[in-house]
Amino acid sequence: MPRPRPKVVTLTDAAAARMQEIMSDAEAGYIGVRIGVKNGGCAGMEYAMEYATEAAPLDEVVEENGVKVLIDPKAILFLLGTQIDFVTEKLSQRFVFNNPNQTDACGCGESVTIVPAAADA
Repeated sequence: MPRPRPKVVTLTDAAAARMQEIMSDAEAGYIGVRIGVKNGGCAGMEYAMEYATEAAPLDEVVEENGVKVLIDPKAILFLLGTQIDFVTEKLSQRFVFNNPNQTDACGCGESVTIVPAAADA
């Protein structure tokens, strides 16, 4: 019997609610949120989020709480097991990536160091 495949990302209720709110205020034609990682910052990598108008052929698609999240195939091993949350603090609101593959972050929190998960994770 094959082992169940883990979700690349999961959303907390707060993250899903905020994404739904943002999508409802956005222009028509967006199908979801695209998530990935890119090189940048002093720690080496940055998380990237943007509106998605269509799914690319190799995108990983996760649907949770009415939100469609499209994950760049190059980012899958970097994001495997990540929980995305939305937090409100005294003076700020932001999405937080709780990523088990993240090993470090820069002091300002804008960039991170991520090691890819094992392909059989």
